[in-house]
Amino acid sequence: MRILVSADMEGATGVTWPADVEPGTEQWQRCRAMFTGDVNAAVAGLFAGGASEVLVNEAHATMRNLLLERLDERASMITGRHKDLSMVEGIQHGDCDGVVFLGYHCGAGDDGVLAHTYLPNAVTGVWLDGEPASEGRLNAAVAAEYGVPVILVTGDDRACGDAASYAPFARTVTVKEHVSRYAARCLPPARTAGDIRDGARAAMVLAGRLDPEEPRTHAVEVEFDAAHLAQAADVVPGVTRTGVLRVRYTSPSAYEMIRCFKAVTTLAARAVEEDYG
Repeated sequence: MRILVSADMEGATGVTWPADVEPGTEQWQRCRAMFTGDVNAAVAGLFAGGASEVLVNEAHATMRNLLLERLDERASMITGRHKDLSMVEGIQHGDCDGVVFLGYHCGAGDDGVLAHTYLPNAVTGVWLDGEPASEGRLNAAVAAEYGVPVILVTGDDRACGDAASYAPFARTVTVKEHVSRYAARCLPPARTAGDIRDGARAAMVLAGRLDPEEPRTHAVEVEFDAAHLAQAADVVPGVTRTGVLRVRYTSPSAYEMIRCFKAVTTLAARAVEEDYG
């Protein structure tokens, strides 16, 4: 059984503040260790539950946050940018029996610790086929197209609640309870490690390839907090500006959907100005 771990950072143990996840800050250096600890706990649990191989895909920001030198030696890791499938790189090769969404968070416009979708601010809402979409929902659509079940989601309590809407059979592990976007009631790493390890071991009963979903058309809407960001995203072929702050596009498959989403958010991010956004 080969399992992919898509590892994001905002939903990791102890993380509550932007500086906790911004590369180069003192807090980021501290939180990298706890993030790596969460990953190692998941790896240990997956192997205890019967996994024969675990591939970790770095999925946060620069995608160079996990400490390779501290990674469980039984795992391997994809680190760095750029990747065809971004947060779920590695799922597309037909040999993945399950995926773990580790350190995930709520989407833009939702109420959760460091809630956002791809961009830390700028994006105020994303809808996939008419439903509010977190990164988890977007990535789960890609996983389904490759016949890969989401077996475990970890993050704050709101992220785990969100997971029930796109991966209802997945196990969830809550590592902190939401207080506000920048505050949480946190459990110490010694406790969350045990919870994640136990959750990952139990989640292995859900592993096993499914029939891949037939590629189908997906419609995505993205709302920004400033008009010029929608204007910037409108440059992407196939993307249409539907309002002052909104763009929309359709894709023939989840694979193309997530790739276009990456293009839209990358262009928008480059259009953000320091003082006026």
